[in-house]
This record gives sequence, C-alpha cells and structure tokens, in this order.
Amino acid sequence: MSDITQCDILISGGGIAGLTAAAAFGTAGFHVICVDPAPPVTEREAEGSDMRTTAMLQPARDLLEQAGLWAAFEPHATALEVMQIVDAGGTDGSAREVKAFRASDVSDLPFGWNLPNWRLRREMVARLAALDTVDFRPGVGTRSLLGRTAEARVGLSDGSRISARLVIAADGRGSPMRTAAGIGVTTRRYGQKALAFAVTHPIPHENVSTEVHQTGGPFTLVPLPDHEGMPSSAVVWMDDGAVSMARMNLDVPDFEAEMTARSCQILGPLTLASRRSIWPIISQYAERLSATRLALIAEAAHVVPPIGAQGLNMSLADTATLLELAQKRPEGLGDGEMLTAYHKARFGDIRLRVTGIDLLNRASQATAPWARDARAFGLKALHEVGPVRKTLMQLGLGTRSSSGGA
Repeated sequence: MSDITQCDILISGGGIAGLTAAAAFGTAGFHVICVDPAPPVTEREAEGSDMRTTAMLQPARDLLEQAGLWAAFEPHATALEVMQIVDAGGTDGSAREVKAFRASDVSDLPFGWNLPNWRLRREMVARLAALDTVDFRPGVGTRSLLGRTAEARVGLSDGSRISARLVIAADGRGSPMRTAAGIGVTTRRYGQKALAFAVTHPIPHENVSTEVHQTGGPFTLVPLPDHEGMPSSAVVWMDDGAVSMARMNLDVPDFEAEMTARSCQILGPLTLASRRSIWPIISQYAERLSATRLALIAEAAHVVPPIGAQGLNMSLADTATLLELAQKRPEGLGDGEMLTAYHKARFGDIRLRVTGIDLLNRASQATAPWARDARAFGLKALHEVGPVRKTLMQLGLGTRSSSGGA
C-alpha cells in the first residue's frame, strides 16, 4: 500500500500502559493511532486473560482522571489502606517480623487502589471506542521505524504506513520500536518466575496488602472485591523458576495447601479462585529513553520484579511526563527539545527505582541464615525509624513531598 496515514502520535503496544497513553493523549485532543498484534482479552475467564492485578498509586489516579478512565475504574477498585511486610525467614517458615505501613500516616488518601488487569483492559477499550481522536487497531503490529527531523515513518504488519510526529513505544520488554531505533538495554536475570492468581479466604483482608518475604522471593496478597460471597485477594508468588513451574502444575488441593503454608495463614486457608498464570522475572532498563521522534515508556523503558507496586506506576509516570511536555509545547510534539526533556525528567527516577527493587529482590532470595537475619533486622529498622519509614512510604506512593501526593 502506498498511502500514508497522518497522525500526531503512533503508539506501538496495546497493553495497559499503551491503552492508557492512547486515552490520555486522545482525551487531550491529539490524533492517536494505537496498534498491537494481540487483541486485548477483556473477560476474566477467557483463554489468555491477564490474571494479574495492578495497584494504581495516588499519582496514577491523577493521570487516569485526565484520561477519562477513573470514573469507570472506581466502582471495581479496592482501596489499599495498609502495606504490611512480613519476614518469614525463620527455619520453620513462620512470621518472624510483621510491620505495617499505614497510608494515613502520610496522606488523607489510600496508598492506591487495586484492580484486575483484565478489567482495566475492558474499560480502556471502551474508553478508546468513545474517543473520535483515537484509532485503535488490535491485531496489527509495528514492523519498521524511520525517524526523521519532522516526522517518523512507521510500517505496520498489515502493509499500511503511518506518518507521526511522535512514536511512543509501549511494546514490552522486547520492544520492536526500541530495537529498530538501536537503543540497548541493561538486563539482570534472577532465575525466578512469578505465579499470578486469585484466591478467596475466610479472614477479611481489611484493605491490607501483604508481602510475605521468604527465601526464593516474596508472596504478595493484594485486596480484591469479594468473590462469590467470600473475601478475595490477588496473589503474586515469586520463587526459583523450576520450583514455580512445578507449582504451576500441581493439583489444586496440593497447590492450595502449599500456598496456604507460604502465606503464614495470615488470611486463613486459601482457596484458588482463578486459573494460574506464570512469567519470568527480570530487571531491565533502556540505555536511553528516546531517539529521533521516538519515546520509550513502560516495559520498553524499564522492567522490575513485582515488588512494591512500582512497575505500572512507573509506566504511568512516563506517560504523565510526556503528556505534560506535549501540552506545554504542542507545536514541539516529538521534537528534540521535548524528547531531551523527557529523558532528563524520567531517567534518574527510573534508575533509582530499578536499582532499589533489584536490591529488595536479591535480599528476598537470600538463603544464608545471616542474610535472612539481616533482612529481618532491616525490615525492623525501616519501620521503627520514623523519618525513614515516612520517606519510604512517600517513595512507595510515587512522591517525595510531605503531602503524600494528596
């Protein structure tokens, strides 16, 4: 096909980050084309549905409101009032230290709100369908990129070509657009895999998110709305890759017994309430966040283990920064000045968070008794030193101000 379609922004990637960016820029009045080779799965029980959940932290809600998404999300969101960290590194796997960090200590709002990823996709697709400024093309991917001074030319898998002032790469840890631009990455592999699934339990979660740390990786319980009349939580369970694969294939009764023991029975016996999904754990960051007419966001720019609800919230901070720059100088959309400012605004924070989460994950993998003891001592110190605890919670919220982002 020889015709070239013009737009302001071409977004490569229709995951949660890409769909959010499309809604945000489309709502702001920019003409957006968003493509992804895999159509989004928007039903909980459908094959391929994403059983993970996302905790949207306070700054994320601001962007979601700008994008016209929050009103649709709010009825399905579970507030996260308390973040609880448990060290279960004793010889019998029992809880040695349990420390709670309360959002009310730093803010009038919760730390964030937890939502299932399949639900996020459903509401985002509906929002894009309501925007005349957005052309969402599921089942179509990007194949080539040519960045020029005035525009970028992108070839799509259906043979069509797009001319855009800005290309946003939201196309994952193996980003085709990042590769086409010749941007390298630094990657750390841990030999871990994460299981994600939903559970029900007899003890109400009381809007408390709990990370249970034990050798191999954390076991995280995040509050969900009740499921079939029972309190429910989402679980992300990180461990050695082979061990996680073996658990993936356990019969349900054996799996339930093992996950209940791993949870330290904090919410009572756990009952599996969804299918299980699994994925490899890495840390990764791009060597730079931009090229000519190209900006990297989300996992194209950075990947972190699922600790502290940082992954998608870093991604939404990328989009919020790009949107602010675009609205400040709409005539300079995608130019060198804008993309240099974007890299400068985000790169340091990304490196800080990737490094911090890497250290936390490696500490959680520690097997030596002295290392387990150091982990428990560190948790106790973080909680009991007031200024340290407050700073840690503000970083967790995605803000360093004393207002806690409220």
